[in-house]
Amino acid sequence: MTYKETLFFVGKCLTINHEDHNKKIVEDLLKESTVDWDNVVKLSTEHYVFPALYCNLKRADFLYYLPEDLVSYMEHITELNRDRNTQIIEQAKEINELLLAHNITPIFLKGTGNLLEGLYEDIAERMVGDIDFLVSDENFTKSITFLKDNGYQKFHKDKLDTTVINRHYPKMIKEDNIASIEIHYKMVSSPKISEFNYDFIFPNIKKTEDIFTLSDNDKVILTTCNKQFNDEGKTYKNFNLRSSYDLFLLSKKCAPLESIEKLKNHKHLNSFLYSCFELFNKPKSIDFKSNKLAKTFFSNQVKLLETPRSETQKKILFYKLLTSGRINKLYKAFFSKEYRDYLKNRFRSNS
Repeated sequence: MTYKETLFFVGKCLTINHEDHNKKIVEDLLKESTVDWDNVVKLSTEHYVFPALYCNLKRADFLYYLPEDLVSYMEHITELNRDRNTQIIEQAKEINELLLAHNITPIFLKGTGNLLEGLYEDIAERMVGDIDFLVSDENFTKSITFLKDNGYQKFHKDKLDTTVINRHYPKMIKEDNIASIEIHYKMVSSPKISEFNYDFIFPNIKKTEDIFTLSDNDKVILTTCNKQFNDEGKTYKNFNLRSSYDLFLLSKKCAPLESIEKLKNHKHLNSFLYSCFELFNKPKSIDFKSNKLAKTFFSNQVKLLETPRSETQKKILFYKLLTSGRINKLYKAFFSKEYRDYLKNRFRSNS
């Protein structure tokens, strides 16, 4: 199996408990015993969907098609992830209780928010890195102070404070806690999506046992924005099965296209919807606008699977993004004292 074939096979596997046509395709391939499991393990691990793959194959009662040693390994990794996520949920609840006690409402984002709100049938499906949550501008500094008083400290103690150029305060950790945390004051780096902010999402937040998460529609927006803008997916044109799987599950609860159309500049978000639609073999729940931009985006994604960028091309693209980012920072420094102070400190630390 090529990388492309493996990617689309895993994509179908992630949908087999919702899409009957994909379930039949996957089962036929499993019966033929032509699946390259080494490639599947490598790719699903690379995309952080290895536990989700196992959970979906188990729910579909397909595990008996797999080698026994592989099933044992998948069970082991999934149990480890379940234990980690159980601890992440408890840690997030502790943070929530602490901040609520100080009249601050944290809104949990991304994987942690999905775990707390119950998006996944099994909490072991989602691999989570940090605990991300959003607070209002007026409570941002207060939240940092209260968490520091509670034992949290910067992950990189000697690293320059990059809050002004990022969406969040630098990563923080607490001894004997499983996950690092990121306190957000905004969700998207790009000024093109600046309207998607605390005021935008707050009227529609969901409350589950005193824990606040984004509405399903706003989760769709954040998932697509995170992939296309924060992670530069619109530029790199790479696939990300973890983000796509989240989008697929959310599409079972709300209409993705209707969600992103709440934003003025949603053309690159629509391209991600179309990409997910094709990646998961056309599930009806993922709607989108069929246009040239979306189709070209997906076509380029597939071409890069077949003919990856050379090392030289990767370096050129990297430095192009780096230069663009630096120019943007210099531009902002003309209007923002915070940016000027950051650049001064940056130059001093490099001198």
